[in-house]
Amino acid sequence: MNSKELQMRTKKLALSIIKMVAHLPNNRVGWTITDQIVRSSTSVAANYRAVCRSKSDRDFISKMGTVIEEADETLFWLEMIEESEISTQPSEIPILKREANELVAIFVASSKTVKNRLNGK
Repeated sequence: MNSKELQMRTKKLALSIIKMVAHLPNNRVGWTITDQIVRSSTSVAANYRAVCRSKSDRDFISKMGTVIEEADETLFWLEMIEESEISTQPSEIPILKREANELVAIFVASSKTVKNRLNGK
C-alpha cells in the first residue's frame, strides 16, 4: 500500500467517524466523546499527511509517533462508545475499530522498518 492510498484511508476513517458521531446522544457525555474522537481521528489523517512530507528518517519517526498515538486514542474512544452502549447505531463501531486497528498495525510496522534502517539492521 502506498502513501496516497494510506492518506485516503486515514481521511475516510475520519469522515466515517464524523458521520458516526451523529448517532451519539445530544448531552454532555455525547458532546465530550464526540469532541475527543473527532479531534483524534482527524489528527490521524492530518498528521499522516505530514509524515508523507518528512524531511528525514528521524523526522518520519517523530511524526509517525504522533500518528500512532492519535490512532490509538481513536481506538480508545471507539471502545468507550461501544462499551458504554451510547450509540444508536452500534453496528458500525466494530467496522471502525477494525480499520483503526489495521492502520495502527501498518503505522507501527512502517515506523519499525525505518527505525531498523537507522540502526543499521
